[in-house]
Amino acid sequence: MILTVTLNTAVDLTYRVPALIPHASHRVTQVIERPGGKGLNVARVLAALGHETVATGFAGGATGAVLREQLAATPVRDELVETAGPTRRTVAIVDTASGDTTQLNEPGPTVTAAEWTAFRTRFTALLDGAAAVALCGSLPPGIHVGAYAELVRLSRTAGVPVLLDTSGEPLRRGIAARPDLVKPNADELAQLTGSREPLRATREARGRGARTVVSSLGPDGLLAATPEGLWRAAPPAAVKGNPTGAGDSAVAGLLSGLVDASPWPERLSRAVALSAATVLSPVAGEFDPTAYEELLPRVKVTEEPDRP
Repeated sequence: MILTVTLNTAVDLTYRVPALIPHASHRVTQVIERPGGKGLNVARVLAALGHETVATGFAGGATGAVLREQLAATPVRDELVETAGPTRRTVAIVDTASGDTTQLNEPGPTVTAAEWTAFRTRFTALLDGAAAVALCGSLPPGIHVGAYAELVRLSRTAGVPVLLDTSGEPLRRGIAARPDLVKPNADELAQLTGSREPLRATREARGRGARTVVSSLGPDGLLAATPEGLWRAAPPAAVKGNPTGAGDSAVAGLLSGLVDASPWPERLSRAVALSAATVLSPVAGEFDPTAYEELLPRVKVTEEPDRP
């Protein structure tokens, strides 16, 4: 079983409009609602790939009840912890004419000390039997900035491989706890290391404690600094569409490859193909299975000379 953690879950709303115009009234042509937050996105993709997946984190209030009802309709097992505060919403406004997406993210409920303790207890119990764990997304108000570092250490003590996908100070502290893998994007990597040169920044991030760093380069694919070497993976051609959830699909591909013990080129091909297939999907945050199968054998993976 793969365990995903989403401390700041959300109900994701996607509105499609013919064109997004500032200061104007808009007629929405389509509304899509689904359970969200990075870890839940990862869990949904993993389940679609055939993996047994368990989701934990927090949910509360009327929004949380909607989220749990929607999650119950998926193969993902719900192990969320109840909060008194309501789960947040996120709104993605898709401009049909340009294909651009505008994202609005609420902050999330304030988590109490008692709720955090209840979560830690649930998380520790779920580690028993987990093949891997993913710690994903932002921290809601009330949770201390070293929370992910704490969860990384708990995972390592239990002997469970752990992937960390967050940003800012939680990433800085979390990487020092020595996770097995971190997956920052270019901006998160630059914030962490101070460098915008991908190769240098990826190497420096790995030197801060992570066993492996897989950096997302947007449409250019992934750069991976691993114990077995340095790899680049890129889609066969640029894809245009809605990038919402593409990074989460890449995380799912990396986790899927990890539990299958696949070689790094296969893991990276899976991650890049899933990411591109998510961009091509008509529903934000979902991947197009036909596009994934077509792209997978065409992802270009090259081994780079691993020198300073």
